[in-house]
Amino acid sequence: MADSILKIRIEGELAYIGLNRPEKRNAINQAMLRAIPEALDEVDRPEVRAIILYGEGQAFSAGIDFTSLANDTGAKGGAGGGPDMPRFRRFVHESQASLNRLESIEKPVIGALHGFVGGLGLELALACDARIAAVGSRLGMPEVRIGLVPDVGGTTRLTRTVGYARSKELIMTARMIGAEDAERIGLVNRVVADGAHIAAAEELAREMARNAPMAVGLAKRIIDRGYGLDKMTFQELEVLAQSSLLMTEDFKEGASALAERRDPRFKGR
Repeated sequence: MADSILKIRIEGELAYIGLNRPEKRNAINQAMLRAIPEALDEVDRPEVRAIILYGEGQAFSAGIDFTSLANDTGAKGGAGGGPDMPRFRRFVHESQASLNRLESIEKPVIGALHGFVGGLGLELALACDARIAAVGSRLGMPEVRIGLVPDVGGTTRLTRTVGYARSKELIMTARMIGAEDAERIGLVNRVVADGAHIAAAEELAREMARNAPMAVGLAKRIIDRGYGLDKMTFQELEVLAQSSLLMTEDFKEGASALAERRDPRFKGR
């Protein structure tokens, strides 16, 4: 399933996962959400140092596939003619788990964004470690316009990324913003020319991939887990991670390479 609804390939140190429903503007259904963890398992190899997530066709993702929302959650009518709420809650929990799996993989994940990036599509992009957006991209969470709220990590990740005030403004107005405004508020890391988003994501991914992979992975975990903790607990995570990294071959290699003024050859152990 993952090979059809997602395009997966590995080229050297980089892995690519492409949303592959271009005829639907990569609208996300349950099958795609279930395929994401499978794809991550496939590319989670020692030789892969970074992952690029992108969309095939004219958009990164139009968001939730409303046909899927109705069919996969029982929203067409559960017991008594209303939605099947237990089934709907299972769907949301599975969706959250899928994006959590993307966020927690101990490799850098770069989102290469273009076209429309809305709703669940933006929630997916926010689960990446960094986002590169092509000029002309439109980003936002329009859920309140139809009487819903972002429920797959949207409120949490957006708030952590752009802050309380910006997050409230974007969610409560349902406003779609351009790539330049998204960069200004920190929603995306960089804006590039139309069609250059994947190449720019590759450049950033390779810059991260040249560093010690275990250190990069633990740095990612410290930042993600430590955000919101008190300062002393956050710093304790740094101490615990550092004490384990001091024992790795990569630290010895990095120190030797620095002393010898050469590029290090990290092995991920």
